[in-house]
Amino acid sequence: KYSILYFHANCYIWIHPMVKNILQKKTDCLKIVIYGPESSGKTTLAKSLAAIYSTSWVSEYARDYLQEKWDKKKEVCNLNDLSLIVRGQIKLENEAIRSAKKFVFCDTNILVTKIWAETHFDGYCPPEIEKYSKIFQYDYYFLTAIDVPWQSDDLRDRPNNREEMFESFKKLLEVKKLPYTVLKGTVKERINKAKIVLNELRPNK
Repeated sequence: KYSILYFHANCYIWIHPMVKNILQKKTDCLKIVIYGPESSGKTTLAKSLAAIYSTSWVSEYARDYLQEKWDKKKEVCNLNDLSLIVRGQIKLENEAIRSAKKFVFCDTNILVTKIWAETHFDGYCPPEIEKYSKIFQYDYYFLTAIDVPWQSDDLRDRPNNREEMFESFKKLLEVKKLPYTVLKGTVKERINKAKIVLNELRPNK
């Protein structure tokens, strides 16, 4: 309905605010975030764990949204996209919760968007993203290590900064004092470690 004008990096940016009805659906299921830098195996892990626990997983809204933008305009993500991405991600999450059992596995969340903004725009994150990053709640994080081969595509842009990005993701979890486990190794090794944690969080699968 309206936009907010922000001044950043010597330019004016119009950002559509996230309206008040962008709410996170409540659930008795535990929300598990598969969290980490690009090309670190998040989607594979989210799909695999959802299959093991016969539940739903939440795909990454930004990937489809930004791929379509690239295909049509050859343009990459900018600040104006971020609120739309968060809104789209929460919509997918709320839909997945309807069919979830015990767990719902999220292949990203708002903290990923926050880190992306800060690492791509000189530490800046739009106020709406900051606000909702403090409101949205998740139960546990699996931080995916960068010990898997880099896979290039149209959207991934930092093959030479993987360690730096990993540390940014880890630091935010520690600053916010959020519970997490680092997953590394082969897919099987990651899944086995994740299962130990999940079965402790929710015994008797």
